[in-house]
Amino acid sequence: MKRLYISLFILSGLFVSGCSDEFLDVDQTQNIPADPALVDSDAGATSMVDAVYNIFLSWDMSSFAWNGVTSIMTDDADKGSDPGDTGTDKDVLDALTFNSSTPSFSSIWNYNYAGINRANQALAMFPKLTQVTPALKTRLEGEAKFLRAFMYFTLVKGYGGVPIVDHLPVPGNDDDRIMQLTRKTPAEVYAFIEQDLNDAIQALPLKSSYSGTDVARASKGAAYALLAKVNLYQKNWQKVIDNCDKVTGYSLVSDYSLQYKKEGEFGAESIFEINGIGGTSSPGYGIGNYTVSQAPRGAGGWGWGFNTPSQGLANAYEAGDVRRAATIIFRGSVLYDGREVASTVSNPMYNYKAYSSAFYNQEFTDVNLRYLRYAEVILMKAEALNELGQTSEAIPLINQIRHRAGLGDTPATGQSDVRKAIYKERRLEFAFEHDRWFDLVRTGQAEAAMKADVSPAFPNGKTFIVGKHELYPIPATVVQQSGGVTVQNPGY
Repeated sequence: MKRLYISLFILSGLFVSGCSDEFLDVDQTQNIPADPALVDSDAGATSMVDAVYNIFLSWDMSSFAWNGVTSIMTDDADKGSDPGDTGTDKDVLDALTFNSSTPSFSSIWNYNYAGINRANQALAMFPKLTQVTPALKTRLEGEAKFLRAFMYFTLVKGYGGVPIVDHLPVPGNDDDRIMQLTRKTPAEVYAFIEQDLNDAIQALPLKSSYSGTDVARASKGAAYALLAKVNLYQKNWQKVIDNCDKVTGYSLVSDYSLQYKKEGEFGAESIFEINGIGGTSSPGYGIGNYTVSQAPRGAGGWGWGFNTPSQGLANAYEAGDVRRAATIIFRGSVLYDGREVASTVSNPMYNYKAYSSAFYNQEFTDVNLRYLRYAEVILMKAEALNELGQTSEAIPLINQIRHRAGLGDTPATGQSDVRKAIYKERRLEFAFEHDRWFDLVRTGQAEAAMKADVSPAFPNGKTFIVGKHELYPIPATVVQQSGGVTVQNPGY
């Protein structure tokens, strides 16, 4: 799991470079060996799925662009850096003046489809393998479907309906070409995701059955948790509750900040996280420039200084909330490992969850991306219960999260106030964990939150255009090269 740049899938980068120019209409078989015997072993089959995990270590998949479209665009963060450094497009993302040619949206689109391609490659090959241990093959198929579902969930949250590429297209086959270009409805995409997750649930083991480096692999609990989140976005409240109840064997860790340190990886609260293995040379096995791009900048700093916490986020924490100090690096402070943040760095605050003690200024970081934690299962269930009118049952769940944060019981009692309390806890609990933009959109808070996002750069807040900004733009190159088959989102 840790060394994913291996075997035949070293060639998968060819697809990534190709898809930026040709969308998905490329030779999708280019990475598949003509002879299945080349991967007809436990190690060979495992390497194919490792290559799907590997896409999450890409700079374009999980680093600069991802921070831009999930965090910098929100009220939790500012562009940061220096005023003259646009960060390619982070200035227009921050201002909500982006368009279909803004590069970050192409990066997220292309790399998620590259990962889907890798999953499809593995799933196409598995039936041809006869020397792989049957139980392992079943588990690997489940992992591939989980990861494919995860990537489609990212796409549908961001872009709305997208093409469903559920198999390896045959080069020259016009039906397959159209499949790659025709957007399905969000409902169709969600149904596809749910089918993949239900298949994964049947195939995957519990997290407790993994050991060693395999703890980074998808488990049955991860599939149930992701399915609950998919239900959440569709407002299928009873299904949220049912699937949250099936996420068992996890618990909140007592020290919130520990989760974001090396020693806290894959702990009792972790349901699914992307495993970064830091390094000082290329190729590395961590998320490319994730840490250094968000590290303190300027005199006494060591990084680029992007994606900085907003004053609004800092002010949102109640007195005594331990999450504030675990989420925000303050100028002039001393970090948990003794490293000093000079009073001369460019920005007053930085993202603590991106900090790596061992690889604080290196290209490849050992920081993990925490995508599913048990805290979210608790809050998803609380939200669903409250929406179903079971507010009294939701409140103790909110209090579990607050007590771990060092706070007392929520003062909220009625359904409306409890709803607001849940939204606030989600913001503070998962700050910089790539959910804020999607939460604002799905809950209808985005317009008001952007207007209230006052900063020196935006003294009157920012303008969220209702009917447009709920969705990312489809990359202009995709629309143009489709010849009219792929339709752009409204307003772009």
